[in-house]
Amino acid sequence: MPAMAETPHYPGEFVLRGAEVLDRSGRRRADVVVRDGLIAAVGDALSAPLVLDAGGCIITPGLVDLNAGVGQPGFEETESVHSAARAAALGGFTTIVARADTNPVIDCAAMVKEIVALGADAACRVLPAATVTVGAKGERLSPLAELAALGVRFFADDGRGIPDARLLRRALEYGAALGVVIVQFAEEPSLAAGGEMHEGMWSSLLGIAGIPSEAEEVVVMRDLALARLTGGHLHFRTLSTAASWAMVAGARRRGLQVSAEAALHHLLLSDSACAEFDPATKFRPPLRPEDDCRALQAALAAGEIDCLVSDHTPHSVQDKEVPFGEAAVGASGLEWLVALALSELTLVDARDGGDRAAIPVGLAELIGALSWKPAALIDPAHRGLIERGAVADLTVIDPTATWVLDPRLGASRSRSTPFAGRALRGRVRHTIVRGVPVVIDAVAER
Repeated sequence: MPAMAETPHYPGEFVLRGAEVLDRSGRRRADVVVRDGLIAAVGDALSAPLVLDAGGCIITPGLVDLNAGVGQPGFEETESVHSAARAAALGGFTTIVARADTNPVIDCAAMVKEIVALGADAACRVLPAATVTVGAKGERLSPLAELAALGVRFFADDGRGIPDARLLRRALEYGAALGVVIVQFAEEPSLAAGGEMHEGMWSSLLGIAGIPSEAEEVVVMRDLALARLTGGHLHFRTLSTAASWAMVAGARRRGLQVSAEAALHHLLLSDSACAEFDPATKFRPPLRPEDDCRALQAALAAGEIDCLVSDHTPHSVQDKEVPFGEAAVGASGLEWLVALALSELTLVDARDGGDRAAIPVGLAELIGALSWKPAALIDPAHRGLIERGAVADLTVIDPTATWVLDPRLGASRSRSTPFAGRALRGRVRHTIVRGVPVVIDAVAER
């Protein structure tokens, strides 16, 4: 992973005891000993001077979110690097990639260094992304080589995308040479202009201007052709339609270097959720029809979704508690993404067999999209294994814990979520970052 300031090691060594381990190799019963920031041992009946109870829990490689808004600099009233990282750690994330849509945007070495400095003592790793173009204006490329030399792996003009095909081609060509990822927000501006939700039956019934699925799909189609032309690594932000995912899956079968992410709200909520005009249901891309939700769940079950993201987009009360058409897009999600996924997706342990057609998502597929698959996009050498000698980035999840989502009690400064009041099953008990327990028994230590 890109170099970051070292996190102080937890004094002494400790053992996570009584859990099952779930990583890329499978699932098995094991204790895990952590010493000096590394995994020292994995096995049965292990001991250490300090015991962290993980009875009945699942230990996974640390969770990674590639799409998190941190607010700072410029929007500190809605979020800071520290508050976002604290929410992330409580949600089990050991690493987040901070979007570049700050004010000013992250498009130069000074801004990258500022985010690195702000995150040096945060509760989890905070890796800065940078914009593809200067000022995210889509006119000329940012200094990609200089920023890549500072450790930036992801480049994205978030919320705008790159409509200029020639400019995107150049970015992909440079990206291929530098070994970085060019991220595209797939939305054709002329088709999306003026839209506030998905264009369909519900937008007609509610009298709200819509954004058709094709606004996303025509960009995906074009940009896959550019990825084929350049050989660059193209990553799509929060794809939301069945056709988009089908095109990406087809491109990968043809050998293109393409990855994509899905936001959990696009799996759990359809455009019918907008029927109450709740601004918390206003997203970009918008919530799609039920068939698209099911298609994304099927893609997750098939292992076709590279990463499941929170798309954490904090806003002030003034920006969200307004009429639907005037509200800002996006919501908070870092702290409760895992619990929502465990609660709302129908899960199956692959060892138990059963009718997979009736149960869309396996636990291993879910954790893979939250952990080792996004980690490998940051660092292709990441093994996704809980093994001796590996950096001790670990997430301990209690799948039976029950609680009610109350955003007022969360660590984020933003409170907007369409899932407020949901009864949840499953919660992060411990989060370990470079061997440091930053969350113990669901309480943040920093």
